[in-house]
Amino acid sequence: MVAPAMDRTVKTASATQKLTMAKGLNMGLRAAMEADPKVLVMGEDVGKLGGVYRITDGLQKDFGEQRVLDTPLAESGIVGTAVGLAIRGFRPVCEIQFDGFVFPAFDQIVSQLAKLHFRSQGRVKMPVVIRIPFGGGIGAVEHHSESPESYFAHTAGLRVVSCSNPLDAYWMIQQAIECDDPVIFFEPKRRYHERAQEVDLSVPPQPLFSSRVLRQGSSATLVCYGPMVRTCLDAATAAAEDGIDLEVIDLRTLSPLDLDPVFASVRKTGRLIAVSEAPRESSLTAEIATRVQQECFYSLEAPVLRVTGFDTPYPPSKLEDDFLPDLDRVLHAVDRSLAW
Repeated sequence: MVAPAMDRTVKTASATQKLTMAKGLNMGLRAAMEADPKVLVMGEDVGKLGGVYRITDGLQKDFGEQRVLDTPLAESGIVGTAVGLAIRGFRPVCEIQFDGFVFPAFDQIVSQLAKLHFRSQGRVKMPVVIRIPFGGGIGAVEHHSESPESYFAHTAGLRVVSCSNPLDAYWMIQQAIECDDPVIFFEPKRRYHERAQEVDLSVPPQPLFSSRVLRQGSSATLVCYGPMVRTCLDAATAAAEDGIDLEVIDLRTLSPLDLDPVFASVRKTGRLIAVSEAPRESSLTAEIATRVQQECFYSLEAPVLRVTGFDTPYPPSKLEDDFLPDLDRVLHAVDRSLAW
């Protein structure tokens, strides 16, 4: 599959605004729906309620029930319906209410959505976006705080991305909707309603399937995505007080991985720490470590280290602070790398 060029001008608001990630996503969805009448939003409680996290707030009121559809509590049915709509020329955007609820739709996603373009020898496109709030940190019960991204990144035929800030949320959701390939769109739910950031929506967006260096440094490289981006930026700020200069890279795209900026950074710093909430076993951090070792072997001054969640089911909310990677765990890995 070849992703289309993301150079079409997307309708945008003017001037600089203060946005939360939730508001950025809402505005991005609105802009996409205004630009293309074939864009539909569907999911559990996305209409009248505006979604559990209010990401779709106001969309049904403004675009009507035929374009913002409240569905039954049946994730397999939601994705199966979206596949049929895509075959008929629509661009459905499905909301999965919580990360752990995506598994009833797993068969539809990996057996149908991911395969139809290839199976039809390119004749059938699947411009479907599946939005998944993911990760922990909200004190929720089982099935509400998981990080299932590795399942989908491993599935050929799917594109997988994750935003980490309001500006990316605004642009990336529009770019994902424009893509003719199916996109799994992971949204770090604990970052939805953090303090609003001032963003300039008139600045042209970065291409969807690309990573970004957020902070330049020379001592070591931190590579992260989604909810861990804020954690790594905070760790870099704390490390700077001790004279340690950390470079921070937001992956943004999990499949396909854009590792060229990571390779360039490691050749400069000689050290890499990959950070993710997901369990360590067979994870994206393992793929990153392998690829960096292959491409940057002679530049590495220490082994690639990983800071991840543990290889256990997500714990009860009272224990999640012990499960989730935090600033101290990231800084401890930095110290280990520098001491090698």
